[in-house]
Formats: sequence, structure tokens, C-alpha cells
Amino acid sequence: MSDFENAADSNGFRFKLWRGERMTMIGFDVAAPEDDFVGFAIEVKSPKSQEFVPLRNRLNFSYPQGAAAVTGDRLFPTDKAPIQKFRWIHFPYHPVDGTYEYRATKIHMPRDGDLVQGTRLDLGINQHTATYDGVVDIGFTRNFASSQAYREQFGNNADVIPKVAIDGLDFKMLDLKNDRGENVYDWLGFEARQLLYDFLDEAVADPAISVDFLAYDLNLPDVVAKLTSLGGRLRAVIDDSSSDDEDGNPNGHDLPTSCESRSADRLTAAGAAVRRTHFHNLQHHKVLIQRHNGVPVKVLCGSTNYSFRGLYIQANNVLVFTSADVAGFFGTMFDMAFSDPMAFRKSAFAKTWHAIPHAGGPTVQLCFSPHSDTDLSLNPIAAAIDQATSCALYSLAFLNMMRSGPTLEAFERLIDRPIFSCGSVDKRGSLHLIKPDGSRGLVDFRYLSSKAPEPFKSEWSGGKGRNVHHKFLVTDFNLPTAKVFTGSSNMSPSGEKQNGDHLIMIEDRKIATAYAIEAIRVFDHLQFRNRMYDADHAGSAGHGSRPPETLSLRKPTAISGKPAWFEKSYVSGSQAERDRLLFSK
Repeated sequence: MSDFENAADSNGFRFKLWRGERMTMIGFDVAAPEDDFVGFAIEVKSPKSQEFVPLRNRLNFSYPQGAAAVTGDRLFPTDKAPIQKFRWIHFPYHPVDGTYEYRATKIHMPRDGDLVQGTRLDLGINQHTATYDGVVDIGFTRNFASSQAYREQFGNNADVIPKVAIDGLDFKMLDLKNDRGENVYDWLGFEARQLLYDFLDEAVADPAISVDFLAYDLNLPDVVAKLTSLGGRLRAVIDDSSSDDEDGNPNGHDLPTSCESRSADRLTAAGAAVRRTHFHNLQHHKVLIQRHNGVPVKVLCGSTNYSFRGLYIQANNVLVFTSADVAGFFGTMFDMAFSDPMAFRKSAFAKTWHAIPHAGGPTVQLCFSPHSDTDLSLNPIAAAIDQATSCALYSLAFLNMMRSGPTLEAFERLIDRPIFSCGSVDKRGSLHLIKPDGSRGLVDFRYLSSKAPEPFKSEWSGGKGRNVHHKFLVTDFNLPTAKVFTGSSNMSPSGEKQNGDHLIMIEDRKIATAYAIEAIRVFDHLQFRNRMYDADHAGSAGHGSRPPETLSLRKPTAISGKPAWFEKSYVSGSQAERDRLLFSK
């Protein structure tokens, strides 16, 4: 067992585990599925448990008369309602460090309603909190404000964030807990929140640590309070860009009433040195740097804004580098941005990638914008997509707003390429959804928030604003050539030329695997809603002329008279076949 993958085989049945960030990808393959094969039962024994517990499925073979067919909840144990997919993500309710033991069993139905257990395999995977001790730890937000889980645990409470961003600094955060005593903000912010608050608390507690801070959106009152307590140990660069709302009224960060301006005033009054800038368009970094006796030692970066939406609503990621070499480059970037941001674009520092190898760990490369030659940062992204031989997975905000450039062109080519690919965006624009074999290659939140049927219309939408805010791409996570691109950059020519941003490329399978699982998690979360919508409108062109089709598990062909659930996954060259093989090999 490696520290991020583990696999076993028996009787033509393959079972594989992949370590994600506080989640596990479970992959299966069956060399020759039997006619009565109806799926997989999955059981888990957590590090603090003494027994295996079955994971649960949203679907079943049939439903009690008069009951809602599919509620969106995972109501059915998989030993009775097996998983009819060749991969599954286990997202523990309350993740802990240690080894998670998993048991996978093939389930057969020789006679209608009679389930029989077949080949069984057991595997374990270690879920250690830190991704790479001494180098980097990665954390994701939960992005489940709009979910059946949030409805169940927190009653769709929409008062956990302010109605409008400008009210953030005066907003009183709720003391709201689920039945396990978990605070709603810890639950929504997930590991990203823990990394952020641990970073700040560590700095506040140690008088030898000073902090450099770059912010775009900034309206979290508790974050501003922690920064204020640093006093003269803080330097800050805060965006002051202008913008208008949908009605044409000014609502930019430059307004004296904005949370960014008010935060800057509070920090200045506390003794911090504060610089306001928007470079040539936006100060778009989301960065904290710890300096010990003036020397950069740790940096927090990524896509997550220091805002209610950024931390508690959107799909976002945070990276905390404990590598002093990585922190040093971010420190240089900050010094330049603080002293003369308008000169940054012409500097030698902005005209190159900065490579940082780590013995026994990942190679990290950094590219800082704005820079005049946008091909510098964007061509490697396009090349990684075009050269991928196994897969390309992504979640990328604002992709719909790109009009040209290497990134857009590569993503447009990707939908037609014969590799496994899928992605999520907040709004797709003119991007293709469907791959040549008819499978879905892209999902977007904006479409589903208005089109999905019940029970998803009863979910809280998460308020006004974007829900998918990630900026990452991962290619060939299962191969030695694995790459991840992430950071604060929207990967667009306009942003790279005008915004203060960071783009990170990491060549490492363990980190690529973590981002690949996150890409699939967000995709599946929205893809199930697509299935619900398609079933609700099957055969009726959306006019309700026929009753909705019930989503249910497939019985064997001999019983149902319909194709077996697994047939599509054995069609040579199909997206479904690539999906099956990718996560089980």
C-alpha cells in the first residue's frame, strides 16, 4: 500500500482505493460481469470504529408504494441497494486521521428480489491530514450549502451568510450546530477553513511572526479581527478595483463603504501598513505569508477569497506551503506588489516560471502575473491538456467568459479528444456539454439551479453569486506525467495580463490524485441533478405530457428485459469504458 493508493484482485474482480483530501475514491472493475451481477456493496470501518458499516445509496430497485421515489438522500444501504457505478467517493461525516478499512462485495440477483453476495475484497487507505509533511497541505471547501446534506443537517438555513456582501463586516455569525455538535461554519468551510484559521492563529500567538496579506474580496469579520490583532506585524495589499452591479450602480472595492475599504481602515488604525491597488485591473491574489524574524517560512494561497461566499458557499481550494523556498518566492512577489505594483508587469520576476524541487516530494513551479506575455503562463496549460494521454479533469470559474486564448482553445478541443475528461463550471456559456459518444463532459451549477426538479428546488441555492469558484486542472493523475495547475488565476489572457495573480504547477501523482477526486466530486454532485432533470422530463420535451421516469437500480436483463446496468461501461472507446478503467487500474 502506498500513501495514496491501494489495490487488490480476486476472481476477475479488482478493487482500488485512492486517497483524497479527507475523502476516498473507490474504484472497481470486473473482467467478465455475470448476467445476474447487479452492483457493489461497500462497507467502511473508520479508524475509531470496531465494525464495518455499509455506505448508502440514493437509489434502490423499488420504492414503497406512495413514497417519493428518489429524495436525493442516501437512504438505502449498499448491501441491499448496491452501487451501480464503477467508482464511488466516500466523504466521511466526521473525518479523522488514521486508516480507513473498506470492504467491497459483488452483489448478484439470480432471482427477482433475491440478492446474493459474491466475491469480497478488503483494503485500507491512510487518511493523514497533511498532504506532504514539510512541503504542502491542501484543503477544499465542502461546497454543500446547496445540497440534500445541508437541508438534512442544518435545515436549509439561509441566515448563515449576509444577504449582500457589503454587510459582511457587521454580520453576526450564527451558533448553529448539527446533531453531532459540528458548527455550521466548520462544516461548510471544511479543511480549507481549518487551514486558514490555524494559519492565522499560529501567527497571532507568536510575536516573532509577521504576516504579509493580499486580498481581493474581504468581508469575514473574524478574519479581519485576527489580522487587526497583529497590529504592526501586518502588511496588507487590498484590492481597490471599481465595478458596477447589474443595475449599473457602483459597488466596487474602491468605494469607502466597501468591506475592503473599511477593513483597510481598521487595519491601518491598528498599526498595520496597508497598500490599496488593483494592478492594471484587479488585485486578485488570496495570499497570506508568515515571516519568522523577517524571513518567509510559510504561505497560504489558492482560489479561496476571504469572504462568506468564498469560504462557506463556493467550491474552492487552499494550499498551505511549509516549504521555505516556496514561501520565499511569494515573499518576493509581495515586496514588489507592496512597493510598486504598476511596475510588476515589466519585471524580470514576472517573465519566468520559478521551479522549486523537493527531495522526496513534489516539484512546484510558480508563475506570477500580471505579465505582458500571457503565453508564458497559458501555453503550459494548453500543452498539458493536448498532451494528456489518460485524462483531463477540471473545475474552473469564469471559463464561460473567455473569448480566446490557449486555455479556451484547448478546452474546446478536449471535449472531442479520445481520453477521459470531465469538468464543472458555474456557467457554461457557449462551451459544449456533450462528448461525441453522447456522454456528458461538462456540468454547470447555474443551469441546474433553475432547471433541476424536486427535491433539489427545495434546497437553498446558497444565495446570489457564483457557486463553483475553483481554478484548477489536473491531467494524467494516474501516470508519472501527472500535473496540476491551480492558484488564484482564472487562466485567461485578460487576467494574466492585467491582474495580480499566482499560477501554480505541481508535478506529483499524490497531489494530482487529490485534485482529480475533487474534480469528480464536484462533477458528480451536479451530474446527479442532471440525471434527475432528465428523468423528470423524459419523453415529454419538458411539457409534462408524460409522468416522470423513476430513477431506480437496474435488475438483470433476464428479469427486467432491459440492458444490464454495466453494458455501457464495456463499449469499446466510450467515455464510460475509460471511466471504469481509469479509477480501477
